[in-house]
Amino acid sequence: MFVCLGNICRSPMAELVFCDMLKKAGRESEFVVQSSATSDENVWNGVGSPVYPPICKLLQAKGISCVGKRAQVLTKAHGEEFDLLICMDDSNVRNARRIVGEINAHKCVKLLSFAGESGNVADPWSTRDFEMAYADIKRGLDGLLKQL
Repeated sequence: MFVCLGNICRSPMAELVFCDMLKKAGRESEFVVQSSATSDENVWNGVGSPVYPPICKLLQAKGISCVGKRAQVLTKAHGEEFDLLICMDDSNVRNARRIVGEINAHKCVKLLSFAGESGNVADPWSTRDFEMAYADIKRGLDGLLKQL
């Protein structure tokens, strides 16, 4: 489970890119991959917002579709269901740990830790630099796939 604040930029990008990587590696049947938000701000009456349009544009240019992906909120049950809750930044880690509870808090890790880095994935919502966020995410995903 990839996790960010709103599940419309970074975490869906990580989910969709990782699914594409797994497919290309012939390993898509080995994993259940989703993404979620630590906030409910992009989910109304049980319906999540679609992926932020600039993210879709960037991913479409790389041959990856966003069709059908909608925001969802991280739940305590996700902590039981998923082996890893891969967060985009320190704040996401704190909030994810609070949501899933102490028993599953150890599953909450930052994506860039898989690239041997301690930093956060740049947030394109505030930076407006979607390519930088993609580059950060791709580095983390490359490391994650090698580790798996």
